[in-house]
Parts: sequence; C-alpha cells; structure tokens
Amino acid sequence: MTQAPGPTGRDGRTPARHTPGAPCWVSLMVHDMTATQAFYGELFGWEFEPGPPQLGPYVRALLGGRHVAGIGRLPADRQLPVAWTPYLVSDDVDLTAETVRLCGGTVGVGPLDAGAAGRLALGCDPSGAVFGVWQVPAERGTNAGGVPGTPVWNELRTFETANVAKFYGTLFGYEERRAESESGGTGADGEAVDQVTLCLDGRPVAGILGVGPALRHDGGSHWTTYFAVDDVDAALERVIGLGGRVLAPARETAHGRAATVADPEGARFALVRSGR
Repeated sequence: MTQAPGPTGRDGRTPARHTPGAPCWVSLMVHDMTATQAFYGELFGWEFEPGPPQLGPYVRALLGGRHVAGIGRLPADRQLPVAWTPYLVSDDVDLTAETVRLCGGTVGVGPLDAGAAGRLALGCDPSGAVFGVWQVPAERGTNAGGVPGTPVWNELRTFETANVAKFYGTLFGYEERRAESESGGTGADGEAVDQVTLCLDGRPVAGILGVGPALRHDGGSHWTTYFAVDDVDAALERVIGLGGRVLAPARETAHGRAATVADPEGARFALVRSGR
C-alpha cells in the first residue's frame, strides 16, 4: 500500500474532493444486493437508502447519516466481474470520456445523467482496469472519509506503472511521485513492486503498483479500495464469520496494518487501520 490518507492531507489541509482527478465515490455491482447489504452492514455498520432511479436497482450506503459508497445489481444476462470501482471527479464527463478513447482506453457505460447525482461514465484504462468518472454536484460524493467504515485510498494493481500512469496523468494532470528504489518497496500482499503515487496539488490521491508477472494470479489489472477499520485483525475475523475470505493476511506496512479480503461474491477490497 502506498498511502491511506485520513480526512486531511499530509500538510493538514482538507483534500479537495471535487478537484478533477480526486476520488469521489466507490461503487460495487453485485448479483445479490440483499446479501451484500447484510455483509457490509454487519462489517462496517452501514445503513442504506435508495439511490438514483436512473442507475437501476441501486442503494447508497450511509455511515452516521453521511454517504459512503454505492451498491447496485448486475444485469442477470451479463457475466460481469463483481468488483469495487472507484470514481474520479471530472468537470466535463463527455470530454473526459472522449480523452479516454483517444488515449487507448474504452468507455463501456455512458456518459449518462443520474438526475440530481450528476453525470457519469464507466470505462477501462489501457491495462483493462475498470474505473468511473463522475461530474458530481458539490454536495454529492463520499463525505465521511477518514473514519472507520469509510474508503480512504484507491490503488491500481497492474503489470507496470509507466504507461498507465501516463494515461491517468493525461486525463487529470496528476503529478507522479515514484518510489526512490527501483523495486519501489512492497504492496499490501508483501511482494516487491514498482510503485507510483498520483498527486494533486502535492497531495496523494491514489496509487499504482506494478507487480509484473504476479499479476497473472490476480485476474488482470484492477483497482483496490481500502476501507478504514479500528482493528484489522478483528475485522478479518468478522469478514470470515460473515462468509468472506482473507486473500492476504494482515501485515504491518509503512502506513499501518493492512490486509486484503473478498466479500461472499468475490469482490476484493482491503482493510487498513484507521489513523483516527
């Protein structure tokens, strides 16, 4: 893991959630919404409310009355992966979608309107990792970050970092902060990686891990969302008790204790000790 920022950046300032390129939302598409809500409700203490009708069967997760994440139902006739997907802010989704295509990515959904929730699109980067872009109203997006049960970091696992970092940099103007050593250190699973941190205004907002041939064991390039918890080891026990799996056991990293898990439908995510 590269960084798991809390509610403020390294310099103590509150990160600008609505700056283009900033992560603003995470969403999960599943086959059984009822069972999935029960899993995450028990694990993180989430409650749920109906989401925008334009998105089909969809609910927003809330924690302490604040929006945290979204869960929707996959079309029954489509064999799509069950995975957490990060959404990045765009001030013009249509232009961003066109840039995705011009830079070698694909757009699979949208751009489309989601009523008062804004306008969004879903696509793949050139490595095949799925991500979203969202032209989000000022009052929308994840607004409970930093506390246990909230997403605090998003990290892309891919074969190598140079080309995919260039792709995202072209979309959003990220500054790249590379690890000093050639190997870059280790990821949440303990393997040596090539590591890049994507920054906006000098503040880390997302990470890219180039894991080389080890990627073939991961099913291809994908984003991983990290959720804060008070106690990683206790959270792992809850995951198992609720029918999930531990993919990489808890270990100490430079940024706290972390582990990688999967929910009962197989969606990967990570747990990291909260900084609060």
